[in-house]
Amino acid sequence: MKIFYDFNSIASIPNPVLTIGTFDGVHVGHQKIIKQLNQEAKKIGGESVLFTFYPHPRMVLHPKNHGLKLIQTQEEKLEKLSKMGLQNCIVFPFTLEFSELTALEFVRDFLVKQLNVKKLVIGYDHQFGKNREGSISYLKAVSKDFYFEVIEIPAQEIDDVNVSSTKIRDAIFNGDMILANEYLGNPYELSGTVVKGKALGRTIGFPTANIELNSDLKLIPANGVYAIKICIKEIWYGAMLNIGFRPTISKENNQTIEAHIFDFSADIYGDNVTVQFLSKWREEMKFSGIDELKNQLKIDEETIRHIVANFI
Repeated sequence: MKIFYDFNSIASIPNPVLTIGTFDGVHVGHQKIIKQLNQEAKKIGGESVLFTFYPHPRMVLHPKNHGLKLIQTQEEKLEKLSKMGLQNCIVFPFTLEFSELTALEFVRDFLVKQLNVKKLVIGYDHQFGKNREGSISYLKAVSKDFYFEVIEIPAQEIDDVNVSSTKIRDAIFNGDMILANEYLGNPYELSGTVVKGKALGRTIGFPTANIELNSDLKLIPANGVYAIKICIKEIWYGAMLNIGFRPTISKENNQTIEAHIFDFSADIYGDNVTVQFLSKWREEMKFSGIDELKNQLKIDEETIRHIVANFI
């Protein structure tokens, strides 16, 4: 997949077949659009193109209170798009000035003059341009003047998938990783660096890798204990992961992300790791003391080993 960050760097894309959107999560609905995009491009000897934006429009339009948590970092999104077979991705810098463009200006100056788009594949409910004036009916009307074809993805096809980035965020926020993963078409991921903690887990026989996330915009699942896989130096291991405040052993109000990796003892401080969430096992709990905590951790490990084994 070729990635472009401005139009100056774009060499001629043959017969572009294009769609537009933020595509956060690249979920199964997005995947359906990309599949159709690739099929339409093949029909005319062209190439598929996604016109997307960075930073996310909400961060620009509401910089002080956007409240945005992303399903994917920019790097994760581009990697997944590449795996979907997308041929070109334009990551256009979203600015206040750009947000003021009318639908006509965007279509005329970007899609037609810059790209010479041949087909536009778009969802029935997609809107763009200043005041969201660009709709599917608008595109069909102007396409006759600019000589491109509009292919509408009908309501039935999109609604049959029954998924949206909002639904995925809600599932992750509530810790329903099985539902989130179903919507995404793959396990939800977090990436970060292993940092030194207080080594309390080691003293009770359950050493943990404390993970500091690479992005503060990444959506963190609900507090609790999860069955996960973790990738360390390109090798995947089973593990159990706790997200929360460790109420039994800590009075600090700092949320931590800690993984106890099965059958693993190497020093990985400073390493970058990727976590894939399989399912939530239980809520975070406060125990009467260390012994009760240790007993529960033994139960957790036994159960989660079985869960992980069913996924690998």
